[in-house]
Amino acid sequence: MLTVTSPLPGRVIALETVPDPVFAEAMVGPGTAVDPTGGTRGLVIAGAPIDGTLVSLHPHAFVVVSDDGRGVLVHLGIDTVQLNGEGFEPLLRKGDPVRRGEGVVRWDPEAVEVAGRSPVCPVIALEALAGSLTGFANGAGVEAGDQLFVWE
Repeated sequence: MLTVTSPLPGRVIALETVPDPVFAEAMVGPGTAVDPTGGTRGLVIAGAPIDGTLVSLHPHAFVVVSDDGRGVLVHLGIDTVQLNGEGFEPLLRKGDPVRRGEGVVRWDPEAVEVAGRSPVCPVIALEALAGSLTGFANGAGVEAGDQLFVWE
């Protein structure tokens, strides 16, 4: 079992409510999302949801792969690739080992909203079967490091 934790504080929302059909219809994979709005002001550090290696890093998204080969995608906001890195600061490099909770990207959810994008952050279990995820924290308020789901 692999516990996947929240990369940032916010409220957990069901994946199907994410305002992007690619994520909402689980085309990328199953998972959940964190809405950082409501109380989160200024810069936020998005942390690694699992221990592993940072195999992909973009200003707005990153993937951590565990030692047993399971990858978790954290996407910081919706359509934020269109911001061309503005408002996002990677803190590590692709290939770096990471520990759960270690800061990966510093960003500003408010600035994302001001730019007309949603700050909702999908957290996706890549190449997972939907039935292999349990223990969802949907509807709960979370702090960075709190459990989002368990990947069995």
